[in-house]
Order: sequence, then C-alpha cells, then structure tokens
Amino acid sequence: MTPHAIPRNVLLLSEIAFGDCVRLLAGYGLQLRRVEDGAPIPGSYWGEPEAGIVGSEVFVRGDTPVHSLLHEASHLIVLPAERRRSVHTDATDSVEEEDAVCLLQALLGDVLPGVGRTRVLTDMDAWGYTFRLGSARAYFEHDAEAAWAWLQARGLVDAQRRLAPGAAPPQGSPPDAPALTALAEPRDPL
Repeated sequence: MTPHAIPRNVLLLSEIAFGDCVRLLAGYGLQLRRVEDGAPIPGSYWGEPEAGIVGSEVFVRGDTPVHSLLHEASHLIVLPAERRRSVHTDATDSVEEEDAVCLLQALLGDVLPGVGRTRVLTDMDAWGYTFRLGSARAYFEHDAEAAWAWLQARGLVDAQRRLAPGAAPPQGSPPDAPALTALAEPRDPL
C-alpha cells in the first residue's frame, strides 16, 4: 500500500470522536496532537496520512486511518518512559515488538467507541499489512503466541488476552486531560 492511496473503507480519525482518542492515549501517558488537514505529519514513518510519533506525542490529521493512530500509539505504549523520550519517527527495529504492537492496536480498538478490534483488524488487511495465515484476524486468533507472551510479560495484557488491569486507561478522564466536550468536534485542532 502506498502511503497516499487510502482505501475508501478504512476508518479515518475524522469519523470518530477525537476526544475519545485523546483520553485513551492520555491514560498511557501519551499526548495526541492534531495537525491541519493537508499539513505534513511530524514523525510519520510512511508519510502522510499515516500517524507520526515524536517522544510521547502521536501526530495525526483528520485523514489519518484510526488503525495507524493505534499502531503508532502502541509502539509508544510498550516502551518504558526513558526510551519514549528518544523516539522520533521509528520506534523499533524489533520484530517481536512489531508483532506485539499489531495485537495491542486491535485491543485498543475495543476501548474506542465506534471502532472495535474487528474494524481495526479489517482495516489492517485493507491497508496492506501481511500475515503468514493471510489476515490480521487469523494472526490475532491463531498465530501470535509469542506476541501475546511478549505483551503479558510487560504487564500489558492478562492471561485471558485482555488489556491488563492497570494497563488500560481509567474510566474517567485523567485530571490533566481535556474534557470530551472541549474536543467533540474532530476538526478542532488541539
């Protein structure tokens, strides 16, 4: 998939509540930054419209696919805070981490209203992710034992393959996170 050829059926950030994304990332100590539509996205590895990462910040536009936002955020979530500070554009060269991030982004999809893991996995396939068993869902369900163990060893998932208690964001907004009403319009920049 070329970075600028967006499949029509991929869920975009502009189609969900931006405030929900802000709160999800804030629960993991990350900040979500929206750049103007058409502007370059800082820290985007593949180029626009894919999400970018710099330090503890994830950069997006309205046309950024939700799966891309969740994938890049997952790279930062799995890193210790001291490693996050040095991240710019490319989070890792670890195959094990990349495999685990693919699982984590789907789990995070379940936390976002209107998204869900099925949509994330479907969008990963539409975008061009490739897996040995032919689909992201098959990987998630049948071919990711090492990745599940990797996430569990870091306290990010439990033995039932759910986000681990304490790893998931709290139900309410963190004290320093903007209120949902302030960010309800997805076109409002941060």
